[in-house]
Formats: sequence, structure tokens, C-alpha cells
Amino acid sequence: MTAKITRAFPIELRSELNDNKYTVTGTPAVCSQRIKVGNYFEEIIMPGAFIGCDFSDVPLFVNHDTRGIPLARSRRNNSNSSLLLTADEKGISMRTILDVPGNPQAAALYSAVERGDISGMSFAFLIRDEVWKNLDSELPLREIHSIAKVFEVSAVNHPAYDATEISARERGALENDLRALENAKRQLTVNSEQTKIKQLREKIKIYGGLA
Repeated sequence: MTAKITRAFPIELRSELNDNKYTVTGTPAVCSQRIKVGNYFEEIIMPGAFIGCDFSDVPLFVNHDTRGIPLARSRRNNSNSSLLLTADEKGISMRTILDVPGNPQAAALYSAVERGDISGMSFAFLIRDEVWKNLDSELPLREIHSIAKVFEVSAVNHPAYDATEISARERGALENDLRALENAKRQLTVNSEQTKIKQLREKIKIYGGLA
């Protein structure tokens, strides 16, 4: 597994008020959308990567401010939770009922979503299974096939991921990603050398030089 990382998507958040319940819905994570992580590599979450993911305790924040009070929380991700996450082949869908009357921060978020001032979502997660491709190119591709756990989701001001402005919070994760990339490249080289040796041995056998 790699270290915990975050990714953001420019997804429309929607607000609705019914029976005095202030509801916000959105999509924190999207499959089949290729993103560029700086000039290092591209990344895509494969369809179904969230199936079987651990959503047992997922809080909702704004801009990943994990020091603040969660505005909602998925406890065992059941109907009694203030945050409900649903995984399918396309990604994760979110539905939350915010305590607008009793929580000024929840009221601020609801108002920002209603005005369209907050326009995207992000999530922090842990990868279970990944495959690196195009390792001999300038921009390799990481396919994320399975995600083990989602730690938190956030409504964010700037949903478009831009690795030219990586926060200090993300640098450690990026360093782990680059180490994983280098390990994959080294393994590719080892496999290539082993293949060459095997082919050479086969040629020697064919020409009778090896018993």
C-alpha cells in the first residue's frame, strides 16, 4: 500500500432544503478520469476501485481542515449517520444533512454551495492495489485498481489538482508516490534483464551449447 494521499475533482455540489433539512450532495471521487500529477505521472482511478472500500468512519471537512469540528460524519456508513457515502463503478456519491441552525460552519458551507462559491470535492484515501504503465515514457501512468480506505472527504475551493502548488501536507505523499514509481521502474529493468538472460539460455540450448 502507498501512503495516504488526497485528490480533488471539479464536481458540482448541490444544495436542497426540504422539511427543514439542509441537504448537500456531491461526488468526492470519480473513476475513469485521468489527471496529471505535476510533470511526474498521470493517474486514473479504475471503475469499481471503491467496491469493498472501508467507509466505516469518514468525516466531512472544508478544505481538509482536519483540526476543525467535522460538519458531518459517516459512522459505519449507515442510515443513522449524518454523512452517507455510496460506492459504485463510477466512484463515490455523498449525501449529507447539515446542522445549519446549530452550527455556523455548516451554515457557511451550505450558503457557499448554494451560491456556487464552493464548486468541488476532494478525498483522502489509501491505495490497496495499483499498476504502473508506460514506465519508459516521460509521463508514466498509474492505474488505481482498488482503494482500501477513505479517511475523510472535503468540500474544496480549488478542486482542480495542480501539483505545481503542492501543499506541505501533500509533499510527503508525493514523495511516496515518486518512490513507488522508481521502484516500479527498477522492477521493469530487472524483469527485462531476466528476460534477456532467459532468451540467451534458450538460444544456447537450441544450438547445443548447454546440456
